[in-house]
Formats: sequence, structure tokens, C-alpha cells
Amino acid sequence: MTKVAILIHIVLATVIMGVLVIAILAMPSLRGQEKVLIPAAVALGFLVSIPLSAVLSKKLLALTKGA
Repeated sequence: MTKVAILIHIVLATVIMGVLVIAILAMPSLRGQEKVLIPAAVALGFLVSIPLSAVLSKKLLALTKGA
């Protein structure tokens, strides 16, 4: 399961981080705070994607019966 979870984590973390960074850059009210918010968004995206990738890999392995 760990190999599948790592592969899912790589893709999922990139997507979540990208969405958060784009959301920060798209909001004019956050202008000037990017130096603090972007690293925080990257860290948050990395941490949030860990349990999500574990859940998704378990479901994927259950659907494929470990094949």
C-alpha cells in the first residue's frame, strides 16, 4: 500500500498546493502577504494530502483487490 500511497501523494500534494497558491495570488486583498502565505499554503497542501492519499490508496487497493 505504501508505494501506491506515495504515488498518489505526489500527484495530490501538487494539485492541492497549486490550487492554494493560485487562490492566494488571485485575491487582491492578499497582495503584499505572498511571502508568508505561499510557503504556508505549500506546507498545508503537503500535510493535508498525506491522510487523503492514504485513504485513496486503501480504497483503490480495495477496488482492485490488491492487483
